[in-house]
Parts: sequence; C-alpha cells; structure tokens
Amino acid sequence: MANNVLAEQYSSQIRPRLMKERGYRNALQVPRLVKIVVNSGVSTAQEREVLQEAQDTIGVITGQRPVITKARKSISNFKLREGMAVGVCTTLRGRRMYNFLYRLVNVVLPRVRDFRGVSPKAFDGSGNYSLGLADQSVFTEIDLDKIKHTIGMNICIVTTAKTDDEARALLAAMGMPFRS
Repeated sequence: MANNVLAEQYSSQIRPRLMKERGYRNALQVPRLVKIVVNSGVSTAQEREVLQEAQDTIGVITGQRPVITKARKSISNFKLREGMAVGVCTTLRGRRMYNFLYRLVNVVLPRVRDFRGVSPKAFDGSGNYSLGLADQSVFTEIDLDKIKHTIGMNICIVTTAKTDDEARALLAAMGMPFRS
C-alpha cells in the first residue's frame, strides 16, 4: 500500500490552514475524516455468482474484505425475502481510509468519462458526503478482462464537521474536485 500522503498532508498543511481560515482556536475543533463506507447493492439476489463477484471487487478496491448485507424485511413485489443477501459493504478507517480517498480523488475520479467534478450539493446536512459510481472499471486495481457484471457502488465520507460548509471546506482542501 502507498504511504499516507493524505494523512500527513492533513496534519501538516490542511489542519493549520483550516484553523487560520475558519478561526478555530483548538486543533480538535477542525473537522476531520471519521470513516468511509463503500456499499454496493446487487440487483439479482438469486445469483450467488454476482454477489461473490461484488464481494471480490469491493475487496480488491478497498483492500479489506466486505461484509454481505441482508434484507431486513420481505418485499413481495421485488421477490425479496427477509435475510436474503442483497449487497456488500465495507467500512474504512485510519490508514486504509486515507489511502482510499487519495486514490479516489487523484486516480479514479479523473478516469470517469465526461467528468466535470462532483456535485457540491451531495451533503446530508450533518457534514457527511455521498457519491455514487456507475461501474467499477474506473478503478485501476480491477482487471477488466475478468469482469462479467457491472457493479456500481455508493461511497459515503463521514466527517466530524457540524455543517455542510465545514465539510465542503475540508474535502476541498483534501483535493475533492467539486463542480462550480
């Protein structure tokens, strides 16, 4: 794995700059990353092969083995029963979190076709940011010859920011390419 370029940059440059710009008196007031959750739903829950491929793909992308998520309740219109496997999810913290965000910002997002930046409106009101990717082929870790099914994913970046404005400033300082 790569060294923690983003973690070191946060400690040495981003935190002091945010303290100065936003008028924080204490370094612990400055927003920081808590975790990144990578989630992928599988539309055809009956096919074990698709679920296994999603688990392998998310595992390769994040560097840790994802957990299989199960349906909480039955929905007959979707042919879904309680307890059926419906997706995979993994939570990144610490070193893996910073490495994943660094790769996402500097390698993956520029590879997305017709990319003009991520939406600055995708915050939840509490300082957390979510974005979705339509397929996994933009990640360099994936071998395109072995892909049978396209797997999309949701990426949720959880911060300690109190407002969306604070979180936007933090992520912009970390290199997130927001659309203007």
